[in-house]
Amino acid sequence: MKIEDVKKNVKLLYQGKPWNVDTAEFVKPGKGSAIYRLHLKNLLDASVLDVTFRSADKVDEASITNLEMQYLYKEGAHYVFMNTQNFEQTLIPEDLLGDKVHFMKEGLLANVQLWDDKATDVSIPVFVELAVVETGTAIKTATVTAQNKSAKLETGYFIDVPSFIKEGDLIKIDTRTGAYVERLSTKK
Repeated sequence: MKIEDVKKNVKLLYQGKPWNVDTAEFVKPGKGSAIYRLHLKNLLDASVLDVTFRSADKVDEASITNLEMQYLYKEGAHYVFMNTQNFEQTLIPEDLLGDKVHFMKEGLLANVQLWDDKATDVSIPVFVELAVVETGTAIKTATVTAQNKSAKLETGYFIDVPSFIKEGDLIKIDTRTGAYVERLSTKK
């Protein structure tokens, strides 16, 4: 691929590793040939690199596959996902998931990005539904603002919820912020 065709979010193969282009800048100095400055992020270890190319240079595009996979269970420091098309299982290290582990409920569907059969990124839904398994007690005081209390979710994650949430309630969580959104159903 020609360097002038490289845009933001294109996946490149550079130094034998896959990189995401975070920014691509075209620079035409007063003298000499045009150059392209790329800010790259490694898809395997999240390291960053600034690289300069000449306008005549060519780069290789990384062959990235996106698959829908279902989270099955945790095994040691890895999470086991199953390809929904061919039922093959893939182990994904916990550190690749980051804070997403707080919202990983068995059966969750996710988009897994693969390079050379190795997971490079996992995208989970923006909103997930999780059950409250334990709640603290809200302190009743005469205040104008709403009172929150701590609640433990079925994944073991603790979150602040409104005082009316009880054990057994099903709530919606925003996975981008880890914040409570709404109560979906209540235990009777």
